[in-house]
Amino acid sequence: MGVEVEQRSRTGDTRRNVVALLVLVVVAAAAGFVGNLLQGDDVGERYLALDRPAWAPPQEAFGIVWPVLYLLIAIAAWQVWRTSGGLAAARGPLTLWAAQLVVNAVWPGVFFGAGAFWPAVAVILLLDVLVVGTLVQFWQRSMLAGVLLLPYLAWIFYATGLNLAIALAN
Repeated sequence: MGVEVEQRSRTGDTRRNVVALLVLVVVAAAAGFVGNLLQGDDVGERYLALDRPAWAPPQEAFGIVWPVLYLLIAIAAWQVWRTSGGLAAARGPLTLWAAQLVVNAVWPGVFFGAGAFWPAVAVILLLDVLVVGTLVQFWQRSMLAGVLLLPYLAWIFYATGLNLAIALAN
């Protein structure tokens, strides 16, 4: 009898973990989807038309980098959710995580959609602060979650420099 209850409990935990991971992946991907909608059409052409620094990535890099980053962002959040013991216990770090995703989704609309390069600098600086805060909170809950956010932080800092360089040149 005890083995059956334990097995059912493990099965329920596994199911709950998988559902939570899928939800977090969908939420992170939705941020990317909203960002794509807000940036408008012909983004590749508009990016190529900008005066960009020599160290700017080719436009193809964005389509490769962002899906990987969104997946890492989701897995990091899942790790915090899982190691904290659920949503209630992880509310603070996951609220910060959600806030940075919202700002992440807004930035393409400001930079590409509106062509407002200097306001986009302000948005991405806010994103930098939120990502650093999220990483610190995540690291305190799970070193793995913090490590999973390091590539995102590096890319965001790189994007901040690129945004600033483009604002100065255009």
